[in-house]
Amino acid sequence: MVKVFPKERKIVGYCRNNSGGVPDNFHNYFVIYFDKDFDEIQTWKTSENKKADNGNLTQSLSAEGYHVGAVLSFKTEDNEKVTAKVASSFINLEQAELNLKREIGNDTFEQTKNKAATLWNNELGRIEIEGGSVEQFRTFYTALYRVLLFPRKFYELDVNDDIVHYSPYNGKVLPGYMFTDNGFWDTFRAVFPFFTIMYPDYLSQVMQGLVNTYKESGWLPEWASPGHRDCMVGSNSAVNIADAYLRGIRGYDINILYEAILKNTESKGPVNSVGRFGADYYNVLGYVPYNVGVNENAARTLEYAFADWSIAELSKALDKPKEEVDLFRERSMNYKLLFDPEIGFMRGKNENGTWANTFTPDKWGDAFTEGSSWHWTWCVFHDPIGLAESFGGIDKMRNRLDEVFTAAPTFNDSYYGQQIHEITEMLVGNMGQYAHGNQPIQHAIYLYNWLGQPWKSQMRARDIMDKLYSSAPDGLCGDEDNGQTSAWYVFSAMGFYPVTPGNWSICDGKPFI
Repeated sequence: MVKVFPKERKIVGYCRNNSGGVPDNFHNYFVIYFDKDFDEIQTWKTSENKKADNGNLTQSLSAEGYHVGAVLSFKTEDNEKVTAKVASSFINLEQAELNLKREIGNDTFEQTKNKAATLWNNELGRIEIEGGSVEQFRTFYTALYRVLLFPRKFYELDVNDDIVHYSPYNGKVLPGYMFTDNGFWDTFRAVFPFFTIMYPDYLSQVMQGLVNTYKESGWLPEWASPGHRDCMVGSNSAVNIADAYLRGIRGYDINILYEAILKNTESKGPVNSVGRFGADYYNVLGYVPYNVGVNENAARTLEYAFADWSIAELSKALDKPKEEVDLFRERSMNYKLLFDPEIGFMRGKNENGTWANTFTPDKWGDAFTEGSSWHWTWCVFHDPIGLAESFGGIDKMRNRLDEVFTAAPTFNDSYYGQQIHEITEMLVGNMGQYAHGNQPIQHAIYLYNWLGQPWKSQMRARDIMDKLYSSAPDGLCGDEDNGQTSAWYVFSAMGFYPVTPGNWSICDGKPFI
């Protein structure tokens, strides 16, 4: 819908287009105020059965239908600027008006721009760096900027300045925080650990938003956009909840979140990415079998195992019964069931315990997610030394990790039926089988610290930072993925990286911020 108010120099309306993950009453409302009278006004609309027809322009001040628009013209002098003030809301048109008054009010364009610059300088100024080149400075702060863009705030302030949100799960307007546009499959690795250090108050709000998501949908989100979306694998929300609590971040109901975490471990949710797809197999066999119709099963198994380790750490901190802690601690070792010591790779396993016969180390997808066994073999974040023992010793694991960078960048894309962009990015990166443009392998170089060769972590980190990042428009080597690719750079430039989010032991059992 679109409606024009000439006397007020205003347009209001809404759009409802989406790609799923929203209730039936989803609306994105907007209001626009101009600083100049309209000379001409026209609107148009099309019906759903005429998607390719732009419709006919009319003199009507409003239009409502499948696809609508308004056309305005202004009488201007040469180089005259027309300014539009825009705000939106997911609640209603009145809230959009309120948001515009609160966010912009009577400020000019220059005032608004300067306020934004001040805000960003304050945020970026939380970290001071030194010793690098101008380009390294630019790249660092560009990366930091990108880290801070997600997750998006999905709450608004009502007329009483109370925090409210439109729920993308049940369609109601409810009190409290809500966040969206976040894929935990990506961000559990470095984005959320960064928030625990630099933005503990903000992360507390995000945790409150997770409480609300569970109350409103009955599940924790894994890929919110804006509601539950069927995308990626794992149950990594547990990792971030545990990490936040173990770092001493409070202000939310951890007991509700723990209840939600346990529910996640029992079954699949409303879509395959929520809860645990294949949980009925995993909880009995210790792994999700290759041949039971659960896609990307080995990747799911590895991520469930790490999530179980995080749950064990959290349950211990919450003084849960010992048998509950021990159950998840035992399950966290399930990764060993998918490691084939004869070839030194993770691989898919059938329900009867035999190895899947479609395996090659460079086969992308299939048992894994957006990567091959070259990338997923290292996804044992919580037990690097145990992984080394599975290899047959530190030397063997170290040699295989070296081979990641020296092996030919071959690939089998038969699972996808085409060369997906992540494969292309690996080839362009020209670092053997190392595919930094996607997340599963981004922590791998830091495993050298467990293998007695920390200088290799330093060498590889510097090489990746210099070769695959810059401040230019093409200065990313793959998907940004909600800040994760940039968070890797921010941490690496500062000289450390969170291989194991939620690591209770490094605190000596004491939460810290």
